[in-house]
Amino acid sequence: MSLLVFIPMYDCAAQIPRVLAQFNDAGIATWVDGILCIDNRSTDGTVAAAKAGLEAADVPSRVLLQNDGNYGLGGSHKVAIEYAAAHGYTHLAVLHGDDQGSIRDLIPHLEARAHERSEFLMGARFMRGSTLEGYSTLRTAANRTFNLIFSAVSGTRLYDLGSGLNVFRVSAFSDGFHLRFADDLTFNYYLILAVAARGHALQFFPLTWREDDQVSNAKLGRMGLQILGLLWRRVSNKHAFLTGEHRDTPRTAYPSTRIARWDA
Repeated sequence: MSLLVFIPMYDCAAQIPRVLAQFNDAGIATWVDGILCIDNRSTDGTVAAAKAGLEAADVPSRVLLQNDGNYGLGGSHKVAIEYAAAHGYTHLAVLHGDDQGSIRDLIPHLEARAHERSEFLMGARFMRGSTLEGYSTLRTAANRTFNLIFSAVSGTRLYDLGSGLNVFRVSAFSDGFHLRFADDLTFNYYLILAVAARGHALQFFPLTWREDDQVSNAKLGRMGLQILGLLWRRVSNKHAFLTGEHRDTPRTAYPSTRIARWDA
């Protein structure tokens, strides 16, 4: 396995140093071949903070990119998937830059070789064994409800629709099935429904998820309506959902600019 950790960033200058400090743990760094931080046009000091954190990280390859446009969280995923494939990585881990999750939760599952049995190894905030710290009762209830609805629609038990800690087998994206999914925060919902419908090997694992100084970009009411809308599209026409265009701004490419790179 060659593992690239992708860290999407947007206005997380206060949190990204803590995220990158995790890789100074030898037990974590042993598993990681590269770190890819992708900034989605932050308006604070995220880029400078990430640059300093990457410079100190104990990982062979470290790269800092900034999207040339506002591509959203989903768009940043597409940039990372393309980068991982182009540079020969077999697996792509996603660890959000706002320090809500810890990559330490992933290590026992890598040690157990779960990534060899699964194409999508997904962290789940709402399954048995997980711990939520500072997460509101309303958001927890809403997420659990949507998990059950998505499970019923997909015919697959889904314990989370998209946490900030996942591992993808890069070859699973080789046909580009993900490219027409929405570029915003709903990308993960499209992805999980497609993974289930296409019969990919999917496994969930428990994690610890916390909220302290993070600022969420997701508004519960608006997100709820978006989720219901995409669920309706999936139910009404499965083929169109899997193959249709779901982006507000279709793109033929997602160019980015390299800010810095370090190689051992």
